[in-house]
Amino acid sequence: MIEQLLLIAGAAILALLGTIHLVYTFFTNKFDTHDPAVGEAMKTTSPILTKETTVWKAWVGFNASHSLGAMLIGAFYIPLAISHMEIIRASWWFSLLPMIIGLSYLILAQKYWFSAPFRGILFATISFIAAALFINF
Repeated sequence: MIEQLLLIAGAAILALLGTIHLVYTFFTNKFDTHDPAVGEAMKTTSPILTKETTVWKAWVGFNASHSLGAMLIGAFYIPLAISHMEIIRASWWFSLLPMIIGLSYLILAQKYWFSAPFRGILFATISFIAAALFINF
């Protein structure tokens, strides 16, 4: 039972962070640059990879897809843990995947992001690790 609650809590944290990130991406200026010249340069410059987009459009797309990935963890693991916990208990893959994802996001947060998402991801990852330990040992 505790492992079920831990999985749901961790997945809910990631889903919430992803949802907030998506809202910030499309409905606020929180990801705009402090220096307007940098934002303007991003809007008028293409990456070397292709001229079919701008650095700004890629930036918005990366932020949106990143949000959707975090939301997907919640959308998958919350109902799975609520209705089909036996599938998670029976599979090393389904029991360890949230921990692997959490650790991956945690490394990214430590290296590239800032303290608020790092703390949220840390709590989610601790929940996932504890759940995996309860399920598998």
